[in-house]
Amino acid sequence: MALQWLILSYVVAAEATVAILLTLPYPKLFRNRIVSLVSLILQPTFFIIPFAGFQLLDLYWKNEHRLTCTSEVCTDTERDHYEKSIYKAQRNVILCVAAILTYWCISCICKYQKDLQSLEELEKRHKSK
Repeated sequence: MALQWLILSYVVAAEATVAILLTLPYPKLFRNRIVSLVSLILQPTFFIIPFAGFQLLDLYWKNEHRLTCTSEVCTDTERDHYEKSIYKAQRNVILCVAAILTYWCISCICKYQKDLQSLEELEKRHKSK
C-alpha cells in the first residue's frame, strides 16, 4: 500500500471516530465543547477534499490507460496481477469517497449542532422576557 493510501485510510478512520463522538449522547456543555473543538479542526483539515479528489482523478487516469489482459496470450500470473490491480483500484475509490462523505457528514453534524445551540439560546431569551 502506497503512502497516500495509508494516510487516507488513517484520515477516514479518524473521521469515522469523530463522527461517532459527535453523535453520542453527551451532556449539553460537553457536547457544545466537542462541537466547537471539531469545528475549529474542520477548517484546516479541508485539504482532505482536494487530496481525495486528486487521488480519484489519478485512479481514473490509470484505469483509462491500464493495459488489459483479455487475450489468450496472457499468462496466469499476468491475469492475477491485472485482477489484483483492479481490486486495489476499487478499494481506493471506496476509500476516497468515504473520506469525502465522512468529512461532509461531520461538517453537517457540526452545523446542525451549532444551529440547535443558537435556537436554544434564542428560546431562553424569549422565555426570560
